[in-house]
Amino acid sequence: MFYYVLKYVVLGPLLRLVFRPRIEGLEHIPDDGAAIVAGNHLSFSDHFLMPSILKRRITFLAKAEYFTGPGIKGKLTAAFFHSIGQIPVDRSGKEAGQAAIREGLGVLSKGELLGIYPEGTRSHDGRLYKGKVGVAVMAIRAGVPVIPCAMVGTFEIQPPGQKVPKVKRVTIRFGEPLDFSRYAGLEDQKAAIRAVTDEIMYAILGLSGQEYVDEYAVKAKAAQGEESKKFPRRAR
Repeated sequence: MFYYVLKYVVLGPLLRLVFRPRIEGLEHIPDDGAAIVAGNHLSFSDHFLMPSILKRRITFLAKAEYFTGPGIKGKLTAAFFHSIGQIPVDRSGKEAGQAAIREGLGVLSKGELLGIYPEGTRSHDGRLYKGKVGVAVMAIRAGVPVIPCAMVGTFEIQPPGQKVPKVKRVTIRFGEPLDFSRYAGLEDQKAAIRAVTDEIMYAILGLSGQEYVDEYAVKAKAAQGEESKKFPRRAR
């Protein structure tokens, strides 16, 4: 109930009033039935802006850190994410990917919308990075369509590290659903899930117009951190 109060009475109307998002391709979101909405991830604001304009409820796999923060702020953040039905996923360890897949398939088995960011983390520089294959495994195993989504302008209003977003208009684009039924039964084949993931990322790229980097965002972010330590002036 809190989810719908927040969406239709409190946060949703406020976000639409302040940021006046341009919405394109909303007709591609099915009225019912399970589907995956896969998008780029540029800002913390993405978690709120895209769900606020959808008629249907959407559940995101959220990083576990949002639910385990210390102090009063951590407890409030955890309570908020629990209240809106988001699912914590531990991204550390060898079983992290499998845990995320299990949780995602549970959402899809109920005929609901699942939101996922294939890059696995926010882009630290506004570029689009290589997608992780979990989204492909879920799409093939559940036999559901994938709707690509592009957030445009959210990096400018709230890049990583900025707590308060700037007031600026953003664009949210949805592409035509991608059908991967031809890959049925191949969710354990590396070549198949890589091909599906790359097709999804290519569709997101076409919607977002970002520069693409054929490298995982986590690895690129770590490399930038090491560069900052060695050459602090150059990094700035």
